[in-house]
Amino acid sequence: LMRKILSSPDSFHYQLIYTRIDRDRNNRPHFHNQYLRVNSGEYFNPASTVKLPLALLALEKIHTLKKYGVTRNTTMLTDSAFAGQTKVSSDSSSRNGLPSIEQYIKKIFLVSDNDAYNRLYEFLGQQYINETLRKKGYLHTRITRRFVAADEEQNRHTNPIRFVDGERLLYAQPPQISKLTFDFSKKILVGKAHYDRDEELINEPMDFTTHNDLPLEDLQQMMQAALFPASVAPEKRFDLDSADYLFLHRYMSELPGESRFPTYDTTEFFNSYTKFFIFRSGKSVIPPGIRVFSKAGWSYGFLTEVAYIVDFDQGVEFMLTGSIYVNRDEVLNDNKYEYDEIGYPFFKEVGETIMKKERARKKRYKPDFKQLLFSYH
Repeated sequence: LMRKILSSPDSFHYQLIYTRIDRDRNNRPHFHNQYLRVNSGEYFNPASTVKLPLALLALEKIHTLKKYGVTRNTTMLTDSAFAGQTKVSSDSSSRNGLPSIEQYIKKIFLVSDNDAYNRLYEFLGQQYINETLRKKGYLHTRITRRFVAADEEQNRHTNPIRFVDGERLLYAQPPQISKLTFDFSKKILVGKAHYDRDEELINEPMDFTTHNDLPLEDLQQMMQAALFPASVAPEKRFDLDSADYLFLHRYMSELPGESRFPTYDTTEFFNSYTKFFIFRSGKSVIPPGIRVFSKAGWSYGFLTEVAYIVDFDQGVEFMLTGSIYVNRDEVLNDNKYEYDEIGYPFFKEVGETIMKKERARKKRYKPDFKQLLFSYH
């Protein structure tokens, strides 16, 4: 399968980054990237992988509200002030029944929850998201929209938000309007036909010009910054503390069946649900000695994942970041994509190939993974 796909780049538009990691005598990781067809100018729809930078930015922004007594566990109430906006005052998935930044981030990594992403988008605001990522050097990334039916004007407007302690107001964030302009001069057209929001077939390519854009290299660097902040350039890091990193690393790697708040039906959200490399195909069982710290996304026939894979038993670690397009009929929004037949098996074969290579590779210093070991129950 992998040979078939690799020999047809114009059909599958795959891109891959394999990141080899070597530890020195002080257990510091050193990274070496190898690239296959990686091109920031070749668009793929990043889907839910954009939730990774929003989770990082939300944790970073919460620190600026500490003087008001706000933390990631503080109750966050979302109001509405513009067309299409919705309110949130409760969250049945949390231990106390109330919404918070922490609970939204948990759901983003456990099952790639779309509503949780929307709420982080509204907390941050379109302008803040993009200006902050540009300052950090993620110059090709563009995040312009929620995952809900909304036009460009609605996505520029974000909701008023209140952080409260019981009945006591700690901080009120007014509604925001993004004044940021984007360069949409380069048209991005995909496929031969598509169904529109009214389920009408349009015999023209689908226009992704104003959609979210997160190239593979930026995605890989964001994950590396989240896992190993000292290994990336200072400007590319996120302003997080040690408790933030522990929280992120736990929920990047926890499986739906291990979670208590939220709790998931594992027939729908099986343990490999968001773990594409090696395990997603066929709902494979993930061995106890292996953990995958990752963020995946899927939509419009595009599958994408950034993953840091650890085999604790054999002292193996590496990163894989990849995307593939599997849409044989070139019609978008028809829900006829070859995810199960081609996409997931491709991720499985790539992951298994690199795992085999890594297990056989001689290392001068064996990694110490004690900071990545969590009690998930």
